[in-house]
Amino acid sequence: MKLISRPHYINQLTDVINTPDIKIITGIRRSGKSKLLNAFASHIRQSNPTANIIEIDLTKLRFERLKEYHALNEYVEQQYKEGVNNFLMIDEVQLCKGFELTINSLHSEEKYDIYLTGSNAFLLSSDLATLFTGRHIEIHVFPFSFKEYCAYFEITDENIDRAFTDFIQIGGLSGAYPYARKADQEKYIREVYETILIRDLIDKYRLGNPITMKRISQYLMDNIGNISSSRNISNAITNTGTPTNHITVSHYINYLCNAFVFYEGKRYDIKGKNYLQSLSKYYLADTGIRFAELGKRNMDWGRMLENIVFIELLRRGYEVYVGKLYQKEIDFVAMKGSEKIYIQVSDDISSEQTFSREVEPLLQIRDAYPKLLLARTRNEESDFEGIRIVDIPKWLLRE
Repeated sequence: MKLISRPHYINQLTDVINTPDIKIITGIRRSGKSKLLNAFASHIRQSNPTANIIEIDLTKLRFERLKEYHALNEYVEQQYKEGVNNFLMIDEVQLCKGFELTINSLHSEEKYDIYLTGSNAFLLSSDLATLFTGRHIEIHVFPFSFKEYCAYFEITDENIDRAFTDFIQIGGLSGAYPYARKADQEKYIREVYETILIRDLIDKYRLGNPITMKRISQYLMDNIGNISSSRNISNAITNTGTPTNHITVSHYINYLCNAFVFYEGKRYDIKGKNYLQSLSKYYLADTGIRFAELGKRNMDWGRMLENIVFIELLRRGYEVYVGKLYQKEIDFVAMKGSEKIYIQVSDDISSEQTFSREVEPLLQIRDAYPKLLLARTRNEESDFEGIRIVDIPKWLLRE
């Protein structure tokens, strides 16, 4: 499979070298965690030739005997070298039964800089504090961005708009890219999605009715960008012949978010400058999953663009909220440190009515933070009363 550089993540890993944390690379299945760990090892070899890198891939037959934690501990200790930086990198660490005992022991010795990847079924964010008694830090990996997609396919400037249409549908799970037929690409994505539901969620949590989990996931895919409540979702699913209740729905949505299938967009009151606890929106980790699972049923292209922008903002390190201003809604309030940006997303603003509808909420915001309207304008950036208007593909290609 073709590989591309992912400097965004390499830089994040480089920034935490020699910190006293266990570094854990997390993200949805098939987002490139293992490849990233390999690339990081190569980066260290180039920048620090004397470093001792202990690489263990527990999916490989030559490491079969290390799937027992005493054997894993003994092997690592044997590979240790005095007087140099010792990096320990273990891929699919959960394949070693009792791995957390070895990792905690090695970490306590303060001799190793430890990096791990593993199945989401065993390394869910909610479980990390329980598994590891020492400090840990997550490096979160998303599926390919549009910029990475363009790098992979070597997209030229004149083909950007067409490539973006394709990207909306195939998404960023790059394991689908080598397949020439769209049906095969979608089959690959569906298999990844089904594996997440079955192995990472249904088996882990011993869920009695897998159909309920699938119905809830499909409902969220069908309602991307819509305000949702557990009670409304339970009522809708029950009406389709799959009885459930709001408590079950709440738990299952939490499981889906823990496995990075969906991300929650909580609400933020712009006037009151406070976070609202009730009602949220949910965005899919990758729009390709939606197309592979549901096709173009009930398709709303504007919502797909909203989903892509939300994930891209997370990828760029922002905290992202759904803005509320009186009775109006701002698609996103993106925050990073002292930085704040108000963002509206639209598919087509060519009509005066649509344009007015999109800019009106932004114009009502009285503070001086930047305001941005992202749309498929297919034009260069412009300005309207202080609101930057930017073509979405062009925005996605910028850092």
